[in-house]
Amino acid sequence: MIYLNPRLYLQRGNKYLLLFWLASSLGFAVIPCEAEIKKTVQHEDPMETDTTLNLAKVIELTLEKYPDAAWLNALEEEAAAIAQRSKSWTAGASQAGLRYQEATSGTLHYIDATVQVPLWNIGQRDAEKNLAEQAEMSGRSQAEATKLRVAGLVRAALWDMELQKIRYEQAQSEVVIFEQLYAKVGRRVELGDLPRADLLLAQTELLQKRSVLTLAEAELMHSRKRYSSITQMAKIPASYQETLVPLKEIQQNHPALVAVNKQIERKQAELEALKLTGSGQTNLTVGVNSDQFTNDVRSNRTASFNIGVTVPFGGSDHINPHIAAINVELNRLIAQRLQLHRDLEQMHHEAEHNMEVNEVELGIADELKQVAEEHLKMTQLSFSVGEINLMDLLRIQSRTQQAILNAKERSVMLQRDKAFYNQAVGVTP
Repeated sequence: MIYLNPRLYLQRGNKYLLLFWLASSLGFAVIPCEAEIKKTVQHEDPMETDTTLNLAKVIELTLEKYPDAAWLNALEEEAAAIAQRSKSWTAGASQAGLRYQEATSGTLHYIDATVQVPLWNIGQRDAEKNLAEQAEMSGRSQAEATKLRVAGLVRAALWDMELQKIRYEQAQSEVVIFEQLYAKVGRRVELGDLPRADLLLAQTELLQKRSVLTLAEAELMHSRKRYSSITQMAKIPASYQETLVPLKEIQQNHPALVAVNKQIERKQAELEALKLTGSGQTNLTVGVNSDQFTNDVRSNRTASFNIGVTVPFGGSDHINPHIAAINVELNRLIAQRLQLHRDLEQMHHEAEHNMEVNEVELGIADELKQVAEEHLKMTQLSFSVGEINLMDLLRIQSRTQQAILNAKERSVMLQRDKAFYNQAVGVTP
């Protein structure tokens, strides 16, 4: 396109040529929607949108591969093992004994055979059954709390990618705009309509925009890598916006609170079972002895049956350290519950406040965007007729692009804040 001085058109009185010139000059304000920008860095972390995926499915697939999966399976196995022990008729492993005695003369032989069975103390078996139930419920609650934690990681990763994508696309658009501007300024410099300093200024701005694009591209790749590292997949759901679940306060059924409460109940059950163990297990001993296999005249050549009970006592000094150790863990969990409730209340307040702030900011950002775009149109027209210099145009152009970016970011942030609010109150998709 050929640029001529607009004053020539005014002097010649050719209004049609002037209008044609203005339309051509304002052409650089049009942004190609499908402008293809080559990647500045060869490294790329591809990400595919899968319409069959939703947020809940992504969380489930992530949980299956999450490092805590082995720990959760171990909790299930532990609960099953405790339940199996509580079903046993004996309080421990039985013992069988065999004793052979022979006189020095070699004519007198004694054989004793015994079986020793540990018995449950009063109430001990019921306490073990309660411990098994608490261990099972604690394991399930830990699984739910882990799922919520994984949901938080996935939510944050998805919305971070969305923000970085917007910034990257905006950086692409700005490069396109400033490339067009640089080309048109260059043509006008060749025709003598603008000084060469304006071309250098336009080139500087273009290089800065390309630098911003490079950094935006890097951040986008980083966000993709974080997502794939968490989920172990390179696919994202087509839609992951959430419906807000407003709550006035943190509920007691919050998965994190339930998990720590079940841990406390399990420790209490473990403490009760240990106390009922007392000094140890009462042992029932049943045995037979015989001296039938002897030729000694002193032998009665008979077999006898005997039974005995062994009752432990005085073991409090030995069990008290174990009780004290469980008490330490129990009180640590109680302290964690109190701190967790405070943290959740703070997260709830911050999530609610951030959402309210971003909702107001979105309205302001949209209004600023409209004002900036109108101002830019006026500035471009003024620059076209030589009323302002290139520096002013670049300043207004950058301010407008920043306003456009802020409006897009606030829109995404508001949707992200809804997800973060649901996360704070314990809602899992």
